[in-house]
Amino acid sequence: MLIRRKSRMLVVLAMTLAGSLLGSLTGVAAQTSSSGRQLLFYNHAYGVFDRETADAVEHSAYLKDFANFQVRTTTGAGGSKWTGRYLMGRQTYLEVFGVGDLPGADGTIGRAGLAVSAERAGDLPTVLNRLRDQGITDPVVFRQTRDFGDGIPVPWFDGVFTSAQYDAFGAWGMEYLPEYFADPRSKTEPAAFPGDVGRERYLSDDYAKHLMRDVTDIRIAMTARDLANTVPLLRSGGFALHPVAGGGTVAQRGGTTIRLDVAALGQVGLREVGMSLNRPVTRHEERLGRSTLVVGPGPRAVWSFDARR
Repeated sequence: MLIRRKSRMLVVLAMTLAGSLLGSLTGVAAQTSSSGRQLLFYNHAYGVFDRETADAVEHSAYLKDFANFQVRTTTGAGGSKWTGRYLMGRQTYLEVFGVGDLPGADGTIGRAGLAVSAERAGDLPTVLNRLRDQGITDPVVFRQTRDFGDGIPVPWFDGVFTSAQYDAFGAWGMEYLPEYFADPRSKTEPAAFPGDVGRERYLSDDYAKHLMRDVTDIRIAMTARDLANTVPLLRSGGFALHPVAGGGTVAQRGGTTIRLDVAALGQVGLREVGMSLNRPVTRHEERLGRSTLVVGPGPRAVWSFDARR
């Protein structure tokens, strides 16, 4: 799902606006840490691409076999809407948007987002406490809802941003709500254990009918400010953070490696996605607009997106 930051006031039910946090986050990406038990895990990411690429993805016959693939419009809190192309795996997924699919600046090429979610009920409040321990005294806390088409919003998940200020990328922590799992329209799975609000329960088992299993690696280019806003969330979620050349960060633990590179505003965006497959295959290359999906050889695939022009 997408949180449209341009329309954040529409999706926030309970919200504390954060001021600029850049001063307190200076140099934070250069530290390596793993904050206790992992509380947040890669859930999904999205990118906004040129129309050629988005349309190629939407109409690709290959992707419909490759993944549990959907094109759908979602209605969130306050009536906000977004239409995305979804590749869904066992626990993780990917969203692809085209220029103009989102309103205002959020619909421009290069915009991107990342969601990391809790597996156990009650872990998001612990993340909030960890954020405050890092000096994030005014995180942006919100509740997202979903309308299944009858005009009656269903509580979907609680979430948190570290800041209301951003350039072109936003990461949020989230925890699915019991009301959503209890609604039969959500088509979610039964709990595997008490307090299960996990990703596998949220996603269907239809991934098993296709090649794509899960997102294992993701690489996103962003401004230094957007990176500085993101690192405290990943640290609070329990990721192990490692600095990389150029001022970026690699976050590991939980099955998905997240690489965040620093780039100029004109060169930001989702760059590469690595995926595990349900079975090994011979090599196949699929050109999708200004992107290339290489599947195999073996049980892996890599989807590379051209840099912005």
